[in-house]
Amino acid sequence: MRKFILVVLAVLFSVGIEAQSCEEMMDFVKSKSYGSTYSSYNSDAISRVTFYSVYVDYKTYYFAIVCFKRKYAYQCSEYMYQVASNTKMYYSRNYRESAGKAFWKYIQPYNKNLGCAPDM
Repeated sequence: MRKFILVVLAVLFSVGIEAQSCEEMMDFVKSKSYGSTYSSYNSDAISRVTFYSVYVDYKTYYFAIVCFKRKYAYQCSEYMYQVASNTKMYYSRNYRESAGKAFWKYIQPYNKNLGCAPDM
């Protein structure tokens, strides 16, 4: 997985962006792809999950940006996960029943890939 991070950093450097934080990586992913967003109005913890696919050096990488609800309404904190190609499909089939359960089953197992997600 460190190889992927090095590839992303190399790409960022090649396009003139210095990656210094997860926020910058998140901005890069958002700028290179349209996302598919799944909102969770009834969830206590998850506001929305947006899935992105980014094509870099003849490879496609998949990301989920999860917006966790904060104490105050209409505010959330975003965290990025690098996920598998089928994660979006599994999450989208299950999030309506329980966004939290779908998150724990399909997204949380990838929390160590980038180091841009909370360690829960």
